[in-house]
Amino acid sequence: VQLQASGGGSVQAGASLTLSCVASGLTGNGYGMGWFRQAPGKKREFVAAINWSGSVKYGDSVKGRFTISRDNAENTVYLKMNSLKPEDTAVYSCAADRDRYSIVRVFPVNYHYWGQGTQVTVSS
Repeated sequence: VQLQASGGGSVQAGASLTLSCVASGLTGNGYGMGWFRQAPGKKREFVAAINWSGSVKYGDSVKGRFTISRDNAENTVYLKMNSLKPEDTAVYSCAADRDRYSIVRVFPVNYHYWGQGTQVTVSS
């Protein structure tokens, strides 16, 4: 299984970015997908997740600004990030749930497959 995240970059505060994560090698459909981020010196933080049915959850710090979506035909999950702030600066990683057809999960322990991460830097 491979998860390839892309779309990061360096932007000014207030700008938008869309991250993509392409999953390959997952057997069958139904896997929930999540985005997590980690800034230097900080713990990994839950950003957003979407399950097999399209139910979503967001971390409190990104609610109303970020939108997660998925394209099952393309095995891709997206994270649309609007109104970016300097505190959004981090390495963003996508992950696939260890179970199929589960509820939306927000804890890293529930995710079995991880991508390599993409850097997002927001300057003021």
